Amino acid sequence: MAGDPAAPPFISCKFKISELGGTAPKFDCVLDNGDEVRVKYGGTPEIPSEVAATRLLRSLGFGADEVMLVARLRCHGCPAVPFMTMKTVDLTETALVYEKLVDYNTHKDFEWVSVERKHAGRPIATDQVKGWAFYELDRIDQRKGGAPRAHVDALRLMAMFLAHWDNKSENQRLVCLSDDDSPDSETCQKPFALLQDVGSSFGPPKIDLKRWEGSAIWANRQGCTVSMESFPSGGATFAPGTISEGGRRLLASLLGQLTDRQLADLFAAARFDKLKGFIPTRHDTVADWVRVFKSKVKAISDGPACPQ
Repeated sequence: MAGDPAAPPFISCKFKISELGGTAPKFDCVLDNGDEVRVKYGGTPEIPSEVAATRLLRSLGFGADEVMLVARLRCHGCPAVPFMTMKTVDLTETALVYEKLVDYNTHKDFEWVSVERKHAGRPIATDQVKGWAFYELDRIDQRKGGAPRAHVDALRLMAMFLAHWDNKSENQRLVCLSDDDSPDSETCQKPFALLQDVGSSFGPPKIDLKRWEGSAIWANRQGCTVSMESFPSGGATFAPGTISEGGRRLLASLLGQLTDRQLADLFAAARFDKLKGFIPTRHDTVADWVRVFKSKVKAISDGPACPQ
């Protein structure tokens, strides 16, 4: 019954009324110390997928929220079905009315939930535009202070590695890391692009070892081209493109530093070997996931240099 060794076995929080997007059951909650977290619950495969994907991204130096798998969470004031309740409240615009009905003397317990803490930084968004699309990565200009091409291409290639096909704009986020800009500033000296929702990974569609093993990273290895056109939704915002040699070597180096023990811990902590209750699947072991992970790393590291 092992989970993330860094996660507490039990968390208590107070239900927060908020607007929720997506389709995976979730709700917002306030911890005893005042921190706000997002909780995903139920049998959705997004829970183990996002736990593993975000932990991997953060360990390699990419931007992602901190997501932990918690064995039991007690939500004070939670309705019986918090996600559908909030969807109904939002649809009927009755948040002020419902707020008066919340009873924090009652509670509801949830088992094996993911608890998400947002990455540091002020969100950069408008009422009309939230997040960023993968095709917009071409607009990053190192001459104007943006990331080098190798870093951008390593992020693209990492999305292919994870099979992060559900990459609509709202599943990525742009934040400001600058301490010199005021919270209300319309400018930012240090903008930072990160992956916000990576629950649809290790597939497609979500956590499927056989399909992940069969999903090609390269459209053409000799030309170092990549494409998600064969993935669900045609790859969403991920436009076909070419990876630079610098990007390929950077990601190969980062992934190659992970040991077998670290990879086993990654999948075991997210309970990839105990997926019953999350998704119907055959019983794949942690060793199976490590084997496929390493084979996909070889697909990046082996072979000729990418054309310049």
